[in-house]
Amino acid sequence: MAAQLTSPQRIPSAPLQDLTGLRAHLIGIGGAGMRGAAKLCVELGAKVAGSDLTRFDGIGDLVSSGVRVSLGHRREWLDADVDLVIHTAAIPESNPELQEAHRRGLPVLKYAEFLGALMAARKGIAIAGTHGKSTTTGMTAHAFRTAGLDPMFVVGARSSQLGGSASVGTGEHMIVESCEFDRSFLELWPHAAVILNLEADHLDCYKDFSEIVEAFGQFASNVDADGVVVCNAEDRWALTAAKMGMARVETIGFEDGADWRAVNLVADRGRYSFGVRYRGSLHLSAQLSIPGRYNVSNALAVIAMAHHAGADAAAVTRGLFEYAGVDRRMDYRGHSRGITIIDDYAHHPTEIRATIEAARFRYEPQRTWVIFQPHQCRRTDDFMDEFAASFEHVDEIVVPAVYGAREGDAKACRDRSMELVERIRALGHRARFVANVDDVAGELVEELVDGDLVVTMGAGDVWKVADELVDRIL
Repeated sequence: MAAQLTSPQRIPSAPLQDLTGLRAHLIGIGGAGMRGAAKLCVELGAKVAGSDLTRFDGIGDLVSSGVRVSLGHRREWLDADVDLVIHTAAIPESNPELQEAHRRGLPVLKYAEFLGALMAARKGIAIAGTHGKSTTTGMTAHAFRTAGLDPMFVVGARSSQLGGSASVGTGEHMIVESCEFDRSFLELWPHAAVILNLEADHLDCYKDFSEIVEAFGQFASNVDADGVVVCNAEDRWALTAAKMGMARVETIGFEDGADWRAVNLVADRGRYSFGVRYRGSLHLSAQLSIPGRYNVSNALAVIAMAHHAGADAAAVTRGLFEYAGVDRRMDYRGHSRGITIIDDYAHHPTEIRATIEAARFRYEPQRTWVIFQPHQCRRTDDFMDEFAASFEHVDEIVVPAVYGAREGDAKACRDRSMELVERIRALGHRARFVANVDDVAGELVEELVDGDLVVTMGAGDVWKVADELVDRIL
């Protein structure tokens, strides 16, 4: 594997700034990132329309901001005077709206290309990694706001505290959650970047782990040579990728040798206070309101980005304490009759383990229940054994059918989940299969007792179980 990529392999997008009067059509507008893109378009002066297969969370916010949303995909949804079409990476070439756009010769951008064009006009900060991107991007945006830097930002999850998943801002910085799926993050050319961690994932896009490392290395090579890449000192592959670029590399971690080091950690029911040393000298002391030791690591990346942007350290400290997180990340949903319900987006084995550990530390339950909805058959196959081993400290596991997303084989979705249940049972744990996610709450509600913690978990629509349980229990 090459130690350094000395020249970029792609061409930066042309800068995109004022969109006043432009008519944009967004295909797949229901995704969290695309909803953010729609909001940016509106705030930059564009008239926006878009489509998605079905109704989605947040559709009301878009409509109230003047966006016309159509359900289903039809070529007729493209107005005669459309100037620009933006689509998610998940939209196939066979999509009728995309085909119509190509037939007309309209400018067409993938979501990541659109973000790259916006970033080209600003001082970009790109947050990448297999885990923790949304939380860290939102935390960075909030810290920058608290410090008066008012950045443009795009997060792949909604934050009530931030007013949604995106905002134009008035400052010079643009903070972007940068996803490796479809190598989307290679469309970004930031001044500074973060690589939080690096594991095998999205194996439908990458042949093997070495290709993932190489892609992260290319991402690092897109960072300005006079900028900085901040990476996890305790993740050898993140460090390998970071060093493939030309920018200065700084590390974050808990051990001696990290440039940005968390010291004197004290936990209070899963929420940490700690000191931060920068190259041996105390930089600040911080306290987080969101739980999990992994969020201390995320906060170190935020502190490094804010420092290099010239942010006031005291304001950053205040921003870290005030930060409430983004939706579906250890999201507290309710407590009644001694039963606590939380919801989380975790859908990778490492994320599952970390979330369960943090939740148990935070709530100290008598019993822990996890309703885990696997995401995509291919991902479930790729990580079947790892998923099964992720629930070591869970008392009761419920597995609905795989959320197929881009897959349409209902039988395969059921079969994969039933196989996962058998693998979990083979490890000596209690697990059951409930095919329809809409049936889970009704089956469990009479079994829950005082002292139980229920965690709904997955990237699909398993959050509906948390909502229904809250309604039935409260």
